Amino acid sequence: MYYEIRTYRIKTGAVPAYLKLVGEEGIALQKKHLGNLIGYFHSEIGPLNQIVHIWAYSSLDDREARRGRLAQDPAWIAFAPRIQALLEEMESKIMKPAA
Repeated sequence: MYYEIRTYRIKTGAVPAYLKLVGEEGIALQKKHLGNLIGYFHSEIGPLNQIVHIWAYSSLDDREARRGRLAQDPAWIAFAPRIQALLEEMESKIMKPAA
């Protein structure tokens, strides 16, 4: 199992708008294609204005195929610029569990 940890820094004051958009539209599109959502978080203490979401994939090929399908979905293509306008920075890590 591979885990993708995506961390977004949101523009100051825009976290509520981001969470509203994702909650109303984005998460359903992501779950439809990406599948196994482990968690979706926003920071409260420490570095603020951060969103972290974690997705699980059976392999890196599985991740690539799923993210490819999401990227081609017309609904996602229309939706993505609306949340991207609220982002300052994006980071993605791929983690593999230790033995």
